[in-house]
Amino acid sequence: MAASATPPGKPRQPSISQLRAFVAVAEQLHFRDAAAAIGMSQPALSGAVAALEETLGVQLLERTTRKVLLSPAGERLAARARTVLEAVGELLEEAEAARAPFTGVLRLGVIPTVAPYLLPTVLRLVHERYPRLDLQVYEEQTASLLDGLAHGRLDLLLLAVPLGAPGVVEMPLFDEDFVLVTPRDHWLGGRDDIPREALKELDLLLLDEGHCLRDQALDICREAGRTEGTPVTTSAAGLSTLVQLVAGGLGVTLLPRTALRVETARNDHLATGGFANPAPARRIALAMRAGAARTEEFETLAEALREALRPLPVRVAGG
Repeated sequence: MAASATPPGKPRQPSISQLRAFVAVAEQLHFRDAAAAIGMSQPALSGAVAALEETLGVQLLERTTRKVLLSPAGERLAARARTVLEAVGELLEEAEAARAPFTGVLRLGVIPTVAPYLLPTVLRLVHERYPRLDLQVYEEQTASLLDGLAHGRLDLLLLAVPLGAPGVVEMPLFDEDFVLVTPRDHWLGGRDDIPREALKELDLLLLDEGHCLRDQALDICREAGRTEGTPVTTSAAGLSTLVQLVAGGLGVTLLPRTALRVETARNDHLATGGFANPAPARRIALAMRAGAARTEEFETLAEALREALRPLPVRVAGG
């Protein structure tokens, strides 16, 4: 005996074309009109509805020579069939949006020492060039961002590199120098040739543990010859508070140049100083998962961002 096409115990599934035919008849209550409405021949439509009834094991229609009526089961299942077809339509629309670049949701993670200074440029670029992109921004520290990227909670990161994280691709945007921020009457304030060695003995204020900017500043200090035993005052969770502590005379700090105007412009109790070349610097990049489905889109966004960031006091990467 020939084997059944459907495994025993496994019910057959209705097809989309069967559901479309049934819904059309339920709406028109006339086979010819229903067939015309969905562009199907009347025999094909009748066959699709009959096949659906066989598949479901339920009589959906009451057929007479003059009219078509929905059975009680047909009344109930017609509403369900419409819901299924609407969901299929939404699925197809979503797939079409996914095929189109710069549409749908993009979840961007940003570190706190970048977000206030670069997001205006990022948001303006997205608004003007990619209006169909639903950009959602999450400000978190580096470790949390990398975890979110690895587990699919985030799509793209904007942060300081190198990360040294496996499975993460970095797309450099720019390099920026660090600037020494001091109280107004500090002996290093206003200079543009500060040697790194000056960091050896300064009362240095840094961000709390977990901020990559803290680690970068400590690396710069170590390179300058600052010993591990030299005290470092950790007093602030954000750059704004850090700068206020400097203005109050509690010490000095290092700021990335992109943060300088926002954090120091309105405080006349501060002075700034630049380092002699080569000045200590950090690199900012976009980061994505290796093999990300939207790799080409993200690379295009990185290139657009490089151009948009040129007016800032940074050295834009070559791509």
